[in-house]
Amino acid sequence: MSFSGNRSASASFVSPVSFEEKEDHFVIRNGVRCAGVHLIVDLYEAERLDDINHIEKTLRQCVLKSGATLLHLHVHPFEINNGISGVAVLAESHISIHTWPERGYVALDIFMCGNANPDACIPVLREAFNPKRVEVKELLRGSTT
Repeated sequence: MSFSGNRSASASFVSPVSFEEKEDHFVIRNGVRCAGVHLIVDLYEAERLDDINHIEKTLRQCVLKSGATLLHLHVHPFEINNGISGVAVLAESHISIHTWPERGYVALDIFMCGNANPDACIPVLREAFNPKRVEVKELLRGSTT
């Protein structure tokens, strides 16, 4: 799925699997049993892409809103273009971010399994970076159907 603008109200969210299947943390999404939902997110004409504290705070907010469990967070600034790369390592997988302030562009990877909800990160990112355009592609990793 790829789109610009607001996520549709009809978008389906991650559903946890039954108690018997819970040990592997697989989820059901759109009727497909999979290891997790991987969102590839592109933000265009975005703001505050060179503010390392803002980016760290935004990653923490994404973790909180998604219901994920943060294990480790690392952000790194680059002197060449003032861009920032970062990763939030989660018990449910990860969120990564790479910014190009000179182009107003942000690339994010949001991969989550279990009860975490990767879709909850999108409104956080919109508010934090005020992009003119948002594109989201969804991959169902390790699908078994």
